[in-house]
Amino acid sequence: MGDLDEVAESRGRRVQAETPIRGWPSHRRFLAFWSGAIVTNMSGESVDSSDSSVIDRLYEIAEAQGGFLAAHQAVAAGIPRSTLSYHATEGDALERVGHGVYRMRRFPVPPYGHVIAGWLALARADGVVSHESALELLDLTDLIADEVHITLPRAKRGLHTPPGVHIHFTDRLIDRRARRLVLGIPVTSVERTVADLLRGGGWTEQTDLAVRQAIRRGLTTGRRLEAELPAKWRSRLDGAIGRDAT
Repeated sequence: MGDLDEVAESRGRRVQAETPIRGWPSHRRFLAFWSGAIVTNMSGESVDSSDSSVIDRLYEIAEAQGGFLAAHQAVAAGIPRSTLSYHATEGDALERVGHGVYRMRRFPVPPYGHVIAGWLALARADGVVSHESALELLDLTDLIADEVHITLPRAKRGLHTPPGVHIHFTDRLIDRRARRLVLGIPVTSVERTVADLLRGGGWTEQTDLAVRQAIRRGLTTGRRLEAELPAKWRSRLDGAIGRDAT
């Protein structure tokens, strides 16, 4: 087994769909933490924790997103926007991690929290985690990108770019076949991710690692990759697959 294989094997298997992370607080413990808190619903009426529907919705949203939620999601759940700053003060339930993005403090910070937070800032614009950040969430790299890479439709040009986020605009539709859910977050598929990286920077050692591990773990096949990649990279793809088979 080569060095690249050892790196990949040591990282384990973290690609998953809508499943809670082990060690997160139970729903009962979470509601107890909010016990006695007073919030208001969208009509401005007081709602306390004994009628836990608002807090239930907040918990469900955050649980599916690694403990994070966007301001518009909290407002839709029934928390007035004017009280978000109050709940994000030191020691309170929420922590502000970016413009319009919050983390519930009682959730442990997940390994890819920075990616989730970056995506949430652009989720309403149909943002999809892509490029190096997609490799992170798919567990196909041993590197952590300096920025969170998000792909948006070209029609969304002109949007404010949050700090720490690199936006890629595209005319190539990222439909359901070209994306998947990881920790509840939309991520470009293995085939689309590799193709995007090749178009941006060419074939690298990390490309070899990603291709070999993806095939070994059943996340893609050589045929599916060949159909997606630019023709000039077919020989490198054959080489990577061949080395993995020996």
